[in-house]
Amino acid sequence: TKFIIMTRLQENEIFGLVKTDIDVHTLGITTIAHLLRDCGYECYISPNEISVAVESIYKLNNFSLLQKWISDHNITRIGFSYRLDPSEAKDYFCHLFYEMKNHNLFVENGGCLRGVFFAGLPDACLLVKRELGEQVLVFPGDETPIESLQKLGVPESKFPKDLKLNSEYDNMRWAFAKDLIESETYKCITPQDHLGYIEAGKDSDSFIKRANYCKERHTLPLIRAHVGPYNPNRLEAIKEFFSWEKDLAKAHLLDILSIGSSQLTQSKFGEDWNGLPNGGGIPVNSEQEYQMIKEAASPMLVRTYAGTKNVPDMAKMHERCLNISWHALSFWWFCEIDGRGSNSVLENLKEHLETIKYIASTGKPLEPNVPHHFAFRGTDDISYIISGYLAAKSAKKLGIRNLILQNMLNTPKYTIGLQDLAKGRTMLQLVRELEDDNFTVHLQSRAGLDYFSPDLDKAKIQLAAVTALMDDIEPNDRDSPEIIHVVSYCEAVRLATPPVINESIQITLAALNKYRKLRAIGQIENMAYNQELNERTEDMYQEAKEAIRILERYIPNLYTAEGLYRVFKEGFLPVPYMIDSNNKYNEATMWNTAIKNGGIRVIDEKGKVIRTSVRYDKIISCHG
Repeated sequence: TKFIIMTRLQENEIFGLVKTDIDVHTLGITTIAHLLRDCGYECYISPNEISVAVESIYKLNNFSLLQKWISDHNITRIGFSYRLDPSEAKDYFCHLFYEMKNHNLFVENGGCLRGVFFAGLPDACLLVKRELGEQVLVFPGDETPIESLQKLGVPESKFPKDLKLNSEYDNMRWAFAKDLIESETYKCITPQDHLGYIEAGKDSDSFIKRANYCKERHTLPLIRAHVGPYNPNRLEAIKEFFSWEKDLAKAHLLDILSIGSSQLTQSKFGEDWNGLPNGGGIPVNSEQEYQMIKEAASPMLVRTYAGTKNVPDMAKMHERCLNISWHALSFWWFCEIDGRGSNSVLENLKEHLETIKYIASTGKPLEPNVPHHFAFRGTDDISYIISGYLAAKSAKKLGIRNLILQNMLNTPKYTIGLQDLAKGRTMLQLVRELEDDNFTVHLQSRAGLDYFSPDLDKAKIQLAAVTALMDDIEPNDRDSPEIIHVVSYCEAVRLATPPVINESIQITLAALNKYRKLRAIGQIENMAYNQELNERTEDMYQEAKEAIRILERYIPNLYTAEGLYRVFKEGFLPVPYMIDSNNKYNEATMWNTAIKNGGIRVIDEKGKVIRTSVRYDKIISCHG
């Protein structure tokens, strides 16, 4: 029977959003859940047992679990997300679809489901459409929030008003970027003078030496990119990575090679991986392989992910084998709460703070890989800022002398540019207040993970537009941002190869140069003096500053593992879209957030913004 699954939504629709356990990408699911809830619909994200079950849905017990979940929540529409291999995506989804159809779950056969949709990479969407045709709706990731709601059949009257907010500033950057890409002048970009110092590419090289050299010559930013081919054959994947490294090293456009290590590398380094799913990434599993990676990368500096267990020992190994350019730790994250490791949150914090003491002893910088992980799970903009500040001050107290402050823009992707700037400036201002003779902050900016369109021409424009946004964080400082993490324009479709990585770097540098020239001659506004932006920044600064003062009074040991754990456990940093299957963190997930004035705010049951200090007072009163 041929039937159209997606129709105009009814008032009482309830959405169930499903992912597999192997796919750790949750941003798309939380984004659409966020949007649907803002429109007034109930929305449930699959708990862990359902995510595991859909990987083998044809097993009777597994389907019964799914059917019970659908029934218990009165779900009327199912969405399924898989962001890894397209053929696997098609198989998982089609098996799920056929099982639901065979068990008469659709309304056409007397069931409760009125619709089903699939979200994945563009190639996966093509395979699904080829198999199922008009029976399903697909989302390849190119949709704006409004387009997503329109495709789902949400009446326009239900759209959040703030979603429609248009920004002259964003339109200006888009026009600038479009002109740049269409002119193709970015293809003329050549390497900058980043390697003229004695230690460049040697064992004694370091991030600080390269940054200081470039700062003296005003040739910043340093360029970082996350790199790694995917190959199910472990040894072939390592071999291919060596080849990629040599290609990138030869081009002299990339300063810091960030190893896209696999989940198994992070969670089970040095163990027997036989029969375990890799899930993508470079499957490094020995110190010798890391040493070979470092040698192939020269003159690039190298960094990689921290481990998700035995974190201090992994950091020591990265120092020993890679002369790692800087260490990155995620404090609350990459543990039980996001499925990336087995540590509890408190165990994770203890291991990470112990690791920071070791990192401080090496003199290497630390990158707290923190605020955007809260944003991925629906946190508000003020909490994004506060999480970054808490991580930075904890690092300083443990002896870190150089802190790399990562600011991920476009997260969520419907944040308007003015709000992105205000958020980034506020976090930077607060963390810079910690600077002294023994503590220096280095700004690293990057585009958001789910920002780019699968339309590659459009994605190139987006890359140039977000580069302009990065430059407007500190428009009067020619050395800011000090580091740009270049996300390649093809990321929504496929892993970036060396030619695409190099082209993405060229686009980034060309956009930066052209944007600065236009500002200097007055053809674009200098956003240092934009009144609305400065008002937003001042409001956010005062609210965040007040909230930090409250936390420091309420939790005497705030900058310890136990103190940071209380901040999370008691709900000061809300994560409404975190999947908390065991209900261990009810206070963290209880708060609602929504799009307000182009950004994300915590709201009450009536949809009104709750100021952070008011919310903190409520939490404190509940805990006596």
